[in-house]
Amino acid sequence: MAESTMNDRPTFQSASPYKDDVLALPVTDLDAAAAWYCKHFGMIEVERRKSPNPSVILERDHVQIGFAVNGGDPAQEGAAIRVNDLDGIKTQLKSNGIDIGNTRIDERDGKKFNVFFVVAPDGLCYYFNEPIAG
Repeated sequence: MAESTMNDRPTFQSASPYKDDVLALPVTDLDAAAAWYCKHFGMIEVERRKSPNPSVILERDHVQIGFAVNGGDPAQEGAAIRVNDLDGIKTQLKSNGIDIGNTRIDERDGKKFNVFFVVAPDGLCYYFNEPIAG
């Protein structure tokens, strides 16, 4: 039951892209993106690729998000990140220097979620969310 000890701390549970590929979110500078997400989201670099486009894959809590120099518009992209402790993640991100808006409740498909957004310096938008029990 190693997983139960992981649930004692705020973790990323999954990541889904707004558009096509959560492993190829568009950026113009891979090194700057990797450094920012490692520092601010607590991710680690696990892979770099040169083709089909220069890309980097980062990971946190076994959840991978990737960035690619692919000509896409970061202002039109991002990811929904499901977490197990929204307040804990929010506290971590704030302590890492990220400005975070207020938490709100969203409803989708009859389910409610506590959510907040982060817009990274590269223009990508992240929708952090946690299901509300019940």
